[in-house]
Amino acid sequence: MDRVAAARRIDGVSVVLEGGPAGLPRTLVVTAPMAAEGRLRISHHGGYEHFERVFAPSGRSNVFRWTSRTKIAE
Repeated sequence: MDRVAAARRIDGVSVVLEGGPAGLPRTLVVTAPMAAEGRLRISHHGGYEHFERVFAPSGRSNVFRWTSRTKIAE
């Protein structure tokens, strides 16, 4: 993998989170592949908060809305 491809892989993308627990930040920086997938799984207090991309009326494409919470298996 060349340096340009490696840099693109690790570049951060700022996303906006809607909903979910109050303790999560409203904005978050994730890797470009995570944002491109359209789904986020964020570890939070012994579980995962799940978000899916929504297309906001403002045209912002990096808005993710909370969909569910799952517990981490032991």
